[in-house]
Amino acid sequence: MVQLYNLHPFGSQQVVPCKLEPERFCGGGRDALFVAAGCKVEAFAVAGQELCQPRCAFSTLGRVLRLAYSEAGDYLVAIEEKNKATFLRAYVNWRSKRTENSRVYNITPVEISFCVGYVAVMSDLEVLILKLEPGPKNGERVHHNPRKTNNRMRRTEEGISNEISQLESDDFVICQKPLELLGEKSEQSGLSVTLESTGLADEKRKYSHFQHLLYRRFAPDISSYVLSDDIKLHSLQLLPIYQTGSLTSDGKILSQEKELLSLFCFFSLPHVGYLYMVVKSVELMSVYQYPEKSQQAVLTPQFLHVITSNNLQCFTVRCSAAAAREEDPYMDTTLKACPPVSMDVCALRIQLFIGLKAICHFKNHIILLTKADPEAIPERRQSPKRLLSRKDTSVKIKIPPVAEAGWNLYIVNTISPVQLYKEMIDYSNTYKTVKTQSCIHLLSEAHLLVRAALMDASQLEPGEKAELLEAFKESCGHLGDCYSRLDSQHSHLTLPYYKMSGLSMAEVLARMDWTVEDGLQKYERGLIFYINHSLYENLDEELSEELAAKVVQMFYVAEPKQVPHILCSPSMKNINPLTAMSYLRKLDTSGFSSILVTLTKAAVALKMGDLDMHRNEMKSHSEMKLVCGFILEPRLLIQQRKGQIVPTELALHLKETQPGLLVASVLGLQKNNKIGIEEADSFFKVLCAKDEDTTPQLLVDFWEAQLVACLPDVVLQELFFKLTSQYIWRLSKRQPPDTTPLRTSEDLINACSHYGLIYPWVHILISSDSLVDKNYTEDLSKLQSLICGPSFDIASIIPFLEPLSEDTIAGLSVHVLCRTRLKEYEQCIDILLERCPEAVIPYANHELKEENRTLWWKKLLPELCRRIKCGGEKYQLYLSSLKETLSIVAVELELKDFMNVLPEDGTAAFFLPYLLYCSRKKSLT
Repeated sequence: MVQLYNLHPFGSQQVVPCKLEPERFCGGGRDALFVAAGCKVEAFAVAGQELCQPRCAFSTLGRVLRLAYSEAGDYLVAIEEKNKATFLRAYVNWRSKRTENSRVYNITPVEISFCVGYVAVMSDLEVLILKLEPGPKNGERVHHNPRKTNNRMRRTEEGISNEISQLESDDFVICQKPLELLGEKSEQSGLSVTLESTGLADEKRKYSHFQHLLYRRFAPDISSYVLSDDIKLHSLQLLPIYQTGSLTSDGKILSQEKELLSLFCFFSLPHVGYLYMVVKSVELMSVYQYPEKSQQAVLTPQFLHVITSNNLQCFTVRCSAAAAREEDPYMDTTLKACPPVSMDVCALRIQLFIGLKAICHFKNHIILLTKADPEAIPERRQSPKRLLSRKDTSVKIKIPPVAEAGWNLYIVNTISPVQLYKEMIDYSNTYKTVKTQSCIHLLSEAHLLVRAALMDASQLEPGEKAELLEAFKESCGHLGDCYSRLDSQHSHLTLPYYKMSGLSMAEVLARMDWTVEDGLQKYERGLIFYINHSLYENLDEELSEELAAKVVQMFYVAEPKQVPHILCSPSMKNINPLTAMSYLRKLDTSGFSSILVTLTKAAVALKMGDLDMHRNEMKSHSEMKLVCGFILEPRLLIQQRKGQIVPTELALHLKETQPGLLVASVLGLQKNNKIGIEEADSFFKVLCAKDEDTTPQLLVDFWEAQLVACLPDVVLQELFFKLTSQYIWRLSKRQPPDTTPLRTSEDLINACSHYGLIYPWVHILISSDSLVDKNYTEDLSKLQSLICGPSFDIASIIPFLEPLSEDTIAGLSVHVLCRTRLKEYEQCIDILLERCPEAVIPYANHELKEENRTLWWKKLLPELCRRIKCGGEKYQLYLSSLKETLSIVAVELELKDFMNVLPEDGTAAFFLPYLLYCSRKKSLT
């Protein structure tokens, strides 16, 4: 359906001073208009103060049948006829009145349109659209044989013509049925198409094959007894829309590169026009029903201009709506919106213009050719059947011998998009109190008008861009107002339109009508949807106390379940705590009692300074339920302002009173994807007032809780690195934690598989040092437990052990543990013999097993013997270790092998008991 408005898209008009009656004309880029009459072409200026002034004139070889201008190359193309031959001539240097060589073609279609690799071909009742593509298709060679193809088509046409003639002789009229084929199906049209290369022999072909996009065939309406001209297609046109870069808020273009966004194809029957989109998908966008027979039409990104015999009609188009969806992936989301392509088109104006014959458009001008026709009288009337007969396709017209009527060529200036937009906004005000949908339709048309103008921002002056951007935002605000008053499936569009308008939440609320009718206030779904989402998106806007109270009252009436969530928004910071508590208590009395209401009341009680009420609310549920409540509404603990994480007053209070609940709650948020890993780390640092280089104990507690919980999205090695780095830093600085840790090393070993049992020899090593600080020993035990665990990547931590000196027993234990995990047993034995000999045998018992058992007699035994010879204060420790070593070796080796590993200069009496045991062990077994 086409809606009709009485707007004024057309401005002033001027007469073009042509010397001869124009037969053809077209626009030439930004500054020229070409007018052809017979074998003469005139060029007129159409820019600035020289509007309608002659530029140049030149002669053609034959009578001009068609004119077209190419912006690329700045040349004019004319189809000329001379001596019954048709020529296609290109005038490259028309500005200096010279001509270039021409090339002859036999052209059978009625109209052809070419644009950026797309070709549209139209006959009287058929339209075919092709996409030319480079490179051979499917690796095949491309054959060029136009003569053979043309002959085959001609024979087919002759056969059909003979068949139709035979049938029509029996008083039958044959009409093919209407057909529409989209995409690959259009190959089934039956038309044969062959590409012919007309360039130089050594020139590379840009296009070598093609893809079918659309085929449509129309049939005459036999029920209406009209002339044959009434059933012919006209005004074939391809219209491209380019992407020239995104616009910034100040109207600057980020990129100047041209890229095809969308391509549209228009063609028309006398009473109906069709507009297709033909880039990524081929689909019919709009159908235009004309109130009277059309003669010609031109399509622009903003309008469709149609002429009839006595009217200039202006219709809206949906090109900018389709292009916007191709350009922006965020379109049709909660971020951005655009009126739908399927929205009914409308006629903005039907302007009386007597004797219209032809129309052309470029920039903000429309060129019209008018001529008052002398009265034409048919010589004879035909029967309805004969009017449709192929044997007599024309009617002879008798023209009275009177003087030829006068003609004029006009340039009509279209008004600026902003001026027409303002008129449309004023017009829409008449619908506000009558019907919201009608208001939305006209506002959508105004929005698309401005959007289309902005899409070609490169053609605009800086002042025009700023004015259009302001109009664009204003139109979004108007559309947001309309959708906010809706309670339908489209009410969600309130949110993206208000976002694009740039209006703050307070400004939107100020536009609302708060009057109460019949004692009841009704809030439509669109407004509720917008406010709810805006409060969820952590906007850096704080509502006044008055507006905050209105918002709570609004949701208590419309969606009471959302009241606790609304009160947790940073934008509601200024609400009076007493007002908030009164609505929460109303929820309790109405039977809506939940853990979320309890936690919100506890948070509000803190703001009121009522600690008793806060404690009573927190005690009314178990810790597990409280954690679930925080997961339902994370903003009870964590908020964002100006991109920064801000802990709430409740979170600060829990840090002091219930740190375990706080850590468990943040862990629950992470587990349910309500907070990211880095966000959680930042939260604890801000909460504990620590800078980026300082790690509070509460954050270490959180990392340990992550390991215990075994969260699937946590990268273990990163978590290990965080914990070990912190443990090492505190051990090296002998820095105690700023708060008491929530878990001991024993708790972690019992609760988490990543923390392993500390090796027995480590305890002996550590016991040799008197560590008085319990927290210091806890950090050391946790680090040792991680290293002893099954998941830890030892090699990754070695570079970070440097601050932990081996001069201390704590550092020594960590270094020896790491070397042991790396299987550097001989080095570890040397270190222990030097630093802590009493730990050597427990170390060997635990580590030197299976394939490493040979180190008992290959490494430990000879090393002990060597150190005993040297004597010293550790002589007795070495001696007792040697005795235990010999006991083990005597069991493991045969007598002969045992004797071979004993030192040659040893005292026989010392080794004799072990030799006797080794020789008797077979009989004992």
